[in-house]
Amino acid sequence: MIKRTLYFGNPAVLRKKDQQLQVELCPPAEGSQASIPIEDIGVLILDHPQVTITQALLAALNEHLVAVINCDARHLPYGLMLPMFAHHAFTEKMYQQLESSLPLKKNLWQQTVIAKISNQAALLRAYSIDDSRMQYYLSLVKSGDPQNVEGRAAACYWEHLFGGNASFTRHRFGEAPNALLNYGYAVLLAMVARGLVSSGLLPAVGIHHRNKYNPWCLASDIMEPYRPYVDRIVLQLMNEQRDLETLSPEIKRKLLQLPVIDVVIDGKNSPLMVGLQRTTASLSACFEGVSRKLLYPDLS
Repeated sequence: MIKRTLYFGNPAVLRKKDQQLQVELCPPAEGSQASIPIEDIGVLILDHPQVTITQALLAALNEHLVAVINCDARHLPYGLMLPMFAHHAFTEKMYQQLESSLPLKKNLWQQTVIAKISNQAALLRAYSIDDSRMQYYLSLVKSGDPQNVEGRAAACYWEHLFGGNASFTRHRFGEAPNALLNYGYAVLLAMVARGLVSSGLLPAVGIHHRNKYNPWCLASDIMEPYRPYVDRIVLQLMNEQRDLETLSPEIKRKLLQLPVIDVVIDGKNSPLMVGLQRTTASLSACFEGVSRKLLYPDLS
């Protein structure tokens, strides 16, 4: 089932009634009320200081594994709420993850880097950009990526992605289109974390990322091959010659289509949010010892 992404950028009161999310826009007017089944929601984004949400609704959203995102003063996703656990065998899954061997983690990271670079190269090819250096980097990826091929390939990728714009630097607080990338990546991170929790995994314990200040290390790992899907949306926005200096509601709506865009995993098409669930389930199977293959999307 395809889950819905809901965005609230105006004053509103959100409450629970009969397993429905009841919306009352402020000030009240004709057509200012709506009702959405909670079970249909996957992501809820709160982007206004005058959005009020009840505890009963928050509890119901947790029960249905809805990723609740709140935004900061710059309208960028900042906080993420998920249930503490959402799998019937949570403790067993937790120990499998925590006790996974270093060789397994290195192999999983190698698969992740290969999938990421492959998708970056595919996006470059889609825009008639030479990807020969990316193919060279693919041949260098070893277990655990000790040569940091992932970082070297990323530098090459950003150098060429926006038409060889030498002035562009990928940075969290950089100039446009960095804000668009940040917004899309934040939504993607929330979706990955949601998938990990539903598969009984701890989003904080990564296979590669180990930053003590990052509570989403595993989500940061697993989202890497999915990032080019965000990049593709941003490229489309740039080609439409939109004003990219401001995260307008129209641009946000475009980026919030991310959960429902088509991806191909192991030859099968599905919405990205469904594909993410396949990826996190395959990771859980690797920790369990019944598989050695991570299922990632193929952008090509």
